[in-house]
Order: sequence, then C-alpha cells, then structure tokens
Amino acid sequence: MADWHEVFVPDTPLLEIVVRGSVMYLALFTLLRVILKRESGTTGVTDLLVIVLLADAAQNGMSGGYNSVTDGVLLVGVIIGWSYLLNAVAYRWQAAARLIRPGSLVLVRDGQVVRGNMRRELITNEELHTLLREQGVVDLDQVREVRMEADGRFSVTTRTPGRPRNDRNARGGLG
Repeated sequence: MADWHEVFVPDTPLLEIVVRGSVMYLALFTLLRVILKRESGTTGVTDLLVIVLLADAAQNGMSGGYNSVTDGVLLVGVIIGWSYLLNAVAYRWQAAARLIRPGSLVLVRDGQVVRGNMRRELITNEELHTLLREQGVVDLDQVREVRMEADGRFSVTTRTPGRPRNDRNARGGLG
C-alpha cells in the first residue's frame, strides 16, 4: 500500500528547494554559457552523454535527497522558471541580452583569419578548414566571413565569384 502522505507532502522546506534549484541552474547556465558555447551548437551522442552526466551530477545538489513528488515538481518548476525569466530579461533589456545570449563572433573576415577570436574560442586552423570543406569551400580567398553564432554553430558567407576583396579589410585593418 502506498503512503500517499509521503508521496505528496513535501519533506524538504520549499524555500530550500527554490534556493537549491536556483543556485544549480544559474551555475550550470554560467558554466555552459562561458565554457561550452561551441559544444552547444550540435547535439551528438557525446553531447547527450554530457547533458545526462551534468544532470546526474547536479541532481544531488538540487534535490537534497527529497522523496515526495511535490518536491520534484517544485524543483522542475524552479528550473523552467529561471529559463523563462532569463529569456524574458534578455528580450526586454539589450544589456542583459549580451550577457545571457552571446553574440556571434567573426572568425574569418575577407579571407583573413581573425586569430584573436580563434584563440578565444580554442578553434584550431584544422577545425576551421574542416568546417570550410564541409561547406564546399576549399580556399580562404573564397570566404567573405565565417562566424561562430550564439548557439555554437558556424555560418559561412562566401564572396561573389569575380568580386574583388575589400582592400581595407584585406590588410587586416578595419578602419
């Protein structure tokens, strides 16, 4: 016979669940936003494994060992609430959006690799050239721009064939 009191009556103080869920959500959000931006753009088997392992590692920190369904539902609500709140804040305030949603980052401009941005995101020349080959680009001179987008994906814009490169940008200066 099920003990319905144990199933539905919270055994952890509700404020503790809110605090635990908030701290873990914001910590994971920060770590994923800052450290794993590039990895978030694709979802493969290894990415799924990382998500499952993160969830398992964070579970004890968030739950505090609760047993009731109510505790679990509240914790899920806190996590979804933070996600919604951060999206709403980013939508309403541009300054917050820059922190919450990273902008795109130029990796190649007019056929020239932007080394500082490549170094910042730990992208090697080999990775860049692999990406370009996957897009059907064999030579950097064909590239007008490569950007790493906010979601970690790469976008490649090629130059119009026969159109000369912008001389000012070709020298590496922007103005």
